[in-house]
Amino acid sequence: MLDSVTIRVAMRDDLPALHPVIERAYRGETARGGWTHEADLIEGARTDIPTLAAIVDDPAQRLLVAQQNGATIGCVQVSNRGDGLAYLGLLCIDPTLQTGGYGKQLVAAAEDTARKAFHARRMEMTVIDVRRKLIEFYERRGYRVSGEKRDFPIPLDPPLFMDVLVKDL
Repeated sequence: MLDSVTIRVAMRDDLPALHPVIERAYRGETARGGWTHEADLIEGARTDIPTLAAIVDDPAQRLLVAQQNGATIGCVQVSNRGDGLAYLGLLCIDPTLQTGGYGKQLVAAAEDTARKAFHARRMEMTVIDVRRKLIEFYERRGYRVSGEKRDFPIPLDPPLFMDVLVKDL
């Protein structure tokens, strides 16, 4: 059984505790403790507090934060892309808690937020195409690979590409 987790819209006050969780989950040695990291593909910071603050301040976006026993354990970003489309991004759970079902809860909360806050009928996301286990995780949640590829937002050598996944809400 999962320990109780609270998922709510993040505020600026949450960002100092949330930012290190994001970095631990995506990059560096600590990320290797989980299974969803990019540490073997990309170096450097994943994000920063000003970028997270811009998400929190933007009425077309929601940053949801997951907390357990008062500790911040993860997040997910939902962005309104208009015309019934929302975008899911920045999903992470602290590497020490991955495989505990918390990511599934955050995905469900993101979809619910997309429907209620933005009246979305579809959700899309991008996943680095070589991250097959992560793509399979989303496929088990009802997402499908659309066949569309996008460039990774940061130029790298060799370049990385993103698969676009979609789901009807």
